[in-house]
Amino acid sequence: MTPSERGSADRGRSSRRNEQGRERNRGATGQRHFSQQAPSQRARAADPARLVAFEVLRAVSRDDAYANLVLPARIRHHRLDRRDAGFATELAYGALRGQGTYDAILARCVDRPLDRLDPAVLDVLRLGAHQLLAMRVPPHAALNQTVALARGTVGAGPGSLVNAVLRRVSERDLGQWLDELTSTTADETEAAAVRYAHPQWIVRALRQALVAHGRPVAEIGALLEADNAAPVVNLVALPGLGSVDEALDAGATPGELVEGSALSAGGDLGRWAAVRGGTLRVQDVGSQLVTRAVAAAPLVGQRGEDDGERWLDLCAGPGGKAALLGALAAERGATLLANEPAEHRADLVRQALRPVPGRAWDVRTGDGRTLGAELNGTFARVIADVPCSGLGALRRRPESRWRRTPQDLAELAPLQRELLAAAIDAAAPGGVVGYVTCSPHPAETVAVVEDALRRRTDIEPLDAGAALDAVALRPLGAGHGMTAQLWPHVHGTDAMFLALFRKRSRGDG
Repeated sequence: MTPSERGSADRGRSSRRNEQGRERNRGATGQRHFSQQAPSQRARAADPARLVAFEVLRAVSRDDAYANLVLPARIRHHRLDRRDAGFATELAYGALRGQGTYDAILARCVDRPLDRLDPAVLDVLRLGAHQLLAMRVPPHAALNQTVALARGTVGAGPGSLVNAVLRRVSERDLGQWLDELTSTTADETEAAAVRYAHPQWIVRALRQALVAHGRPVAEIGALLEADNAAPVVNLVALPGLGSVDEALDAGATPGELVEGSALSAGGDLGRWAAVRGGTLRVQDVGSQLVTRAVAAAPLVGQRGEDDGERWLDLCAGPGGKAALLGALAAERGATLLANEPAEHRADLVRQALRPVPGRAWDVRTGDGRTLGAELNGTFARVIADVPCSGLGALRRRPESRWRRTPQDLAELAPLQRELLAAAIDAAAPGGVVGYVTCSPHPAETVAVVEDALRRRTDIEPLDAGAALDAVALRPLGAGHGMTAQLWPHVHGTDAMFLALFRKRSRGDG
């Protein structure tokens, strides 16, 4: 029986199914629909791994939580072993990444608008769709366990609905569904949005970003696919303080792009002493590269080896780049001031810097936009990793693509310009300023840089692509003009953007 047929049957027998999918007073004559197992074979309760994935989706949709923060806590709460933790991670992140595509498929299989379903039921359906269409889960197991999840968390009535809808989903594989969904549109952006599970505005934005940074627009499919690939865990050993040996002994592989890095399949990294001690950290290799590039760019009119120099991380929270900068500063006899406006994030910065000798760093809590005026012209190196849309880290933050809107770009633009201006003001003559975003969007990258160069006569651009190549283990080819853009589909990193400036010395033309 199809969902529409069930709706007619329900109405004909005075059932009390409400708009959220719950049913009261089912009636003795109504036909019940479950998976094909006999009653004795049906799962009666949700298995812990699927329950963890469900709880993550609920926290994301109901509480606006971040999946990467919720998931580890739920795994620990339910005491999942390594195998079940991996399953829960793949299921939760996959359902979140593919949400737009799965919702389009589910809309063809549900007899009411999806926004009239109980949000918890919709989350269960998304988890079921991901298992059926994108995981190596036998269809009968996906149906049986997802119905059990619905019964255990939402109720018996929704369990029947979930069973019926997912049986319809299982009638086609993902490729067939995508062909059906895109067959009626000639709009390439609309089709790509469904096929690659990105909002249409992000597809357009990434197409524009490719062109703005000198890459062929034909790469858009590869870029969107890279956003949907589960990333490996990138590790960095703090220079002079840690090593990747423990990770390599546990099966990690040496990083191919930057010194002192490694790639891990994940798992409970907290079991490693180096991670617990903070000298081995999780950090995307793109972030490692841009941080090292700012630290290595040549100064003009400064003392050699940075001895006694002051460095500034203007937007330091939560502390990943600050920890790497602090370690590099300690090696060179420099000191780092890490600024963060939010007190709780400043605490995270202090925690990240804890393994670095205390003489090499300090943390300030305050608005970075005022720091340039307060500490005018005193820093040899300044990095401004400004708040941005995060479009360059969609693969690591699976829910963010559905949260962001074009309005976010408009709201962030003034802040980004003000922070860059403050960074320039804080730099000493001959010093280096690095402007960094985890976004390739032109409005957050080249437009901000071009605006600064128009407004300021006291800066000159440096070759950011060459600066990245100087700290990488192999040429990256990330430069375009004087700026540089990393890409997930080209470099296997987050889409980090870097622009470098030199503060003109007094008397420079």
